[in-house]
Amino acid sequence: MNERLTPSTIDDLLRVSGEYLYHREGQELEFKEQFNRSGLAEYFKDFAAFANNRGGYLIFGIKDSPRARIGLTEKSLEQFEGIDAERITGFLLEIFSCAIHWEQSTHTVENMKFGCFYIHECRSKPIIAKIDHGKDNSIRNGEIYYRYGGRTQKIQFGELQSIINKRIENNNQQWLNLVERIKTSGPENVAVYDMQQGTIENGNNQVLLVDEALVKQMNFIKEGEFNEVKGAKTLKLIGEVKPIDTVEVIKKVKENLVKEYPLSAKEMVSEVKKKFAGVMEHEVWDILKANKIRGDSVYSAYNFRSKKHEDIYTTSGVLSKGTPCIFNNNCVEFILKILKTKRG
Repeated sequence: MNERLTPSTIDDLLRVSGEYLYHREGQELEFKEQFNRSGLAEYFKDFAAFANNRGGYLIFGIKDSPRARIGLTEKSLEQFEGIDAERITGFLLEIFSCAIHWEQSTHTVENMKFGCFYIHECRSKPIIAKIDHGKDNSIRNGEIYYRYGGRTQKIQFGELQSIINKRIENNNQQWLNLVERIKTSGPENVAVYDMQQGTIENGNNQVLLVDEALVKQMNFIKEGEFNEVKGAKTLKLIGEVKPIDTVEVIKKVKENLVKEYPLSAKEMVSEVKKKFAGVMEHEVWDILKANKIRGDSVYSAYNFRSKKHEDIYTTSGVLSKGTPCIFNNNCVEFILKILKTKRG
């Protein structure tokens, strides 16, 4: 579990002074009385607002005015624990301009259950709504939401200007760092790693080919630091590199995962709806669940966010929350056959 959702952290956020909560709502904390799936659009606004600021907690099971711990009702708890992380992540990607990283947990205090979300700060701010969504279009196309004090609202000029300036500064600094590294090494000694094609090429079109067995020992670290250069992104190679003496090399290129499974969850559902009039979205999800299609390589694949998540799943079978599943046309055809059988 992420340190943000440890029992000690949530215990502190739910600490009381007398009968009422010690902590007040703020830029990084929001309380709700009960969780209800019908309120997802409002929760999504909070997700985006937290992500556009410094991240934060959304906790369910707190009475409003005055703030007191009441816990989740049985129905609310069932809905919260029944959340399909893959579907929620799919909705967020459909609604907003970039990914929102979040986690959830259920916490117990004095036999009361509380639902907790932690939303991480986004590294590619601002997150912008791409479509209208929710009851009365509570989320509107083109709007940016931001966390102010104890409330979520549309971003104001000052905060938006600050986000834009910081993004420009970070981008410029990355280019400066890259140019400095090229200058130090010399352009003739610099190569570009193409993650789509699985090749490493320099200006002379020379290609570095790595044995398939060695590729399995290579880890690319997207997040991390060396003490020497604080904040520098790293590439870590685990294994032994040996020169190849032969002139001719047969290049084996593994098909890109997205080419094999081109459909996101929402796109897959959309394809089914196009080809089978009147089908409801929940029917598609029910078929997926009943036939254990998620993770079946004939129909789908997990698109892991990191090598670590993939390794955990491979060794223990535990799937990290928020790991999306992508699908191919075989999945669409399978679901259509099931629907035709059911409907006659």
